[in-house]
Amino acid sequence: MALRGNLRDFSITQLLNLINLAHKSGTLVIEGTSEVAQITFREGKLAYAQIGSEENDLAAILQRSRKITPNQARVIRERTRKMSDKEVGLLLINAGYLTQKDILESVQNYCVDVVRRLFTWVEGSFNFNPDQLTPDGKIPVRIDLENLIIEGSRQLREWEQLQEEIPSLDMALKFTERPGTNIRNLNLSLEEWRVVRYVNPKNTIRQIAHATKMNDLEIRRVVYALLQAGLVELVRPGGVPLGGMVRPFQTTNKQEQVSLLNRLINKIRSI
Repeated sequence: MALRGNLRDFSITQLLNLINLAHKSGTLVIEGTSEVAQITFREGKLAYAQIGSEENDLAAILQRSRKITPNQARVIRERTRKMSDKEVGLLLINAGYLTQKDILESVQNYCVDVVRRLFTWVEGSFNFNPDQLTPDGKIPVRIDLENLIIEGSRQLREWEQLQEEIPSLDMALKFTERPGTNIRNLNLSLEEWRVVRYVNPKNTIRQIAHATKMNDLEIRRVVYALLQAGLVELVRPGGVPLGGMVRPFQTTNKQEQVSLLNRLINKIRSI
């Protein structure tokens, strides 16, 4: 099956559905705006996935799933430099450090997480290579695509709605003059408090996302929640270049600024 094209014409969910229905084996290479992802399939099921240049050796995957500590991951790498993931996995199982279930679940969770991160990729190109299978030495999995396809469809609809509500991340935020809800009575999540800390007409949403280490979908979700709560509103940036420093919020009322800042700091410290 020769399959190549642009993500503007085919979404990730549509590609997964096509591969699932055709029971195809091979690797889907997706070139996004800043990263390249590879998803490998075997008879229409997810077999492996990796994205960009992030560490995806077995030690890194086990650390990410909290099966081992960062120090244990470092020691494993030092002692198994010339070994493949399969060999490392067998070594850990035979030594009694981890079970086969621990290792397979960790690899499965990593592969699924990679696919989930691709659901909001709307720019880039793709190419399906039927001759490219799971990389040598990697531990293959076997995951049905149906649930991922359903999840991706829901996330795509959410993404489209958030894009309508927040058309550009180069817009800024400011506190409403009369918020619909008193901030002292708000039950915000940790992510929402982190974003609130940077609300300032001089900070673009993109800058806030970078400062809080959130991706496009995560920052849009948080901003949308704050908009719905009546706490903030969208405004044009206050003249600071897009590459400028991200600054905490400011208000023209100094007393209001001090009061609000103190409440925010106390709330963040209590989390």
